[in-house]
Amino acid sequence: MMSLKSVTRKGATISATAIAALALASCSAGQITQTSSQVAAVDGSDAESADGNIAVRDVAIQVEPDTNEASLKFTALNQAYTDEQITLESISVDGQDVSLPGLEPIGRTDTIVGNSQDWLDAQPQADNDRIQYVATELDNEDYGIGGYRAVTFTFSNGDIEVNAAITAPQMHAGENDRDVSSTEGYKAN
Repeated sequence: MMSLKSVTRKGATISATAIAALALASCSAGQITQTSSQVAAVDGSDAESADGNIAVRDVAIQVEPDTNEASLKFTALNQAYTDEQITLESISVDGQDVSLPGLEPIGRTDTIVGNSQDWLDAQPQADNDRIQYVATELDNEDYGIGGYRAVTFTFSNGDIEVNAAITAPQMHAGENDRDVSSTEGYKAN
């Protein structure tokens, strides 16, 4: 037979443990995390077709600061669960058509990567038939870096519209050093 003091002590210990566990579990409840408002580390916009079968990712208008040439950067992928062939019929940026030479329809898990010819020449490309690369070119209609323009992708299964950021192309890793004494900011290696 246990004494009443022993039972009371065990009850108090169990209650204190439960209260401590509850306090610790609720410590972060309702708090906003530091990463909750962060965006992906890509410049571009993304969207999907109404049926969810096609997605466009990292859509951005790139303006080369030295030459003022413009191009459209994007990745389009067929993420359908069926083997439906989908065709990228056209792209327009604020009403301006983007040339898409030689594109074939894309099947399930196939991808189209679009960018400037310079970028395509400088990057290694996958050696398979699941990825198509297409050089894009735009007339620079006073695109200001930091702004946005409407881009419409017309696929055989519907349109996708996004507001694409206007950006400068990414600098190639290892080719530039920050020159803090320069008014231009960077110098080539």
